[in-house]
Amino acid sequence: MTAAELQRLAEDVGLDVVGSAPATAYAETEEHIRERRARGLFADMRFTMAQPETSCHPETLLPDARTVVSAAHCYWTEEPPLAPGEGRLARYTWYDGYAVLRERLDELGRRLGGNYRVLVDANQHVDREGAARSGVGFYGKNTMLITRRHGSWVVLGTLVTDVEIESTPPLELDCGSCTLCIEACPTGALDEPGTLDSTRCLSYWTQAPAPIPDEYRAELGAQVYGCDICQDVCPWNRGIEKRRAGVQPPGEAEPHVSLVDWLAQDGPDLARRYDRLYVPRNDGRYLRRNAAVALGNTGRGDHRTLLEPYLDSDDELLREQAEWAAARIDDRVRGSAPDA
Repeated sequence: MTAAELQRLAEDVGLDVVGSAPATAYAETEEHIRERRARGLFADMRFTMAQPETSCHPETLLPDARTVVSAAHCYWTEEPPLAPGEGRLARYTWYDGYAVLRERLDELGRRLGGNYRVLVDANQHVDREGAARSGVGFYGKNTMLITRRHGSWVVLGTLVTDVEIESTPPLELDCGSCTLCIEACPTGALDEPGTLDSTRCLSYWTQAPAPIPDEYRAELGAQVYGCDICQDVCPWNRGIEKRRAGVQPPGEAEPHVSLVDWLAQDGPDLARRYDRLYVPRNDGRYLRRNAAVALGNTGRGDHRTLLEPYLDSDDELLREQAEWAAARIDDRVRGSAPDA
């Protein structure tokens, strides 16, 4: 199959960007993963970093694998104003874009014929490397995969097939001398360009099974999950609002959440309600931890009562975060702490 034929099929099934590359090992990526894991840069995250002997070897993911088809789905839509008492989610979590991409890649596999395997948000394949090899995008200094038209506002997925497809070349693009993402990161997680130190990443700490370090809490502001700072400042992402004008998010899209609901809802129920998010051990108390920190950063004096049930809690994690948040609200009410 030619690259042009693949492109036509991809457009028919609604894929935003597509590319193809031979199903061969990602030797350099495997080396990078092992080296960065040895340096502790992944903290306790596992995902594709846990098994590079699998995730960097697409040739082993399907008998007679010949081609890795990489695809991107743009999830960007306009954010509404943030209201008092609300927390902000990272844009990619407003709805399950991975489910959309998975369905479209499966349809592409059926149309290609032959045997295939779809991997979306799966630990068995390093999607960014496949996408970079096939020209879907290039690696940015913020470690994100940046596409030519949609910037980094994309989720990625992969289809491994035994159909032979003409390869599409990598993009001959990079970030040049730009360091905006490095300068904007408030915790220095990108100080080594192209390498993320997860132990200093705000997004990581919203998903970590531990207390959020004191020195990072104020930097989260109203954020209750993930972080988009390094994407918000990226020049490749400028103009996306014009290119996506008129694109409406799915009806279930949820850019903001009620901090009241998150703090009041039972932990298991909260985790089930947000099963599209990665929650450590599926334990909703970590989402409530995040809500407490966001309330400490943005809440008014009348919001303090939401924290009171946690101030005497036997749960050390939630009690300590609630004490911090209550003290921050008290300081703000007295006029000594600025709004986040």
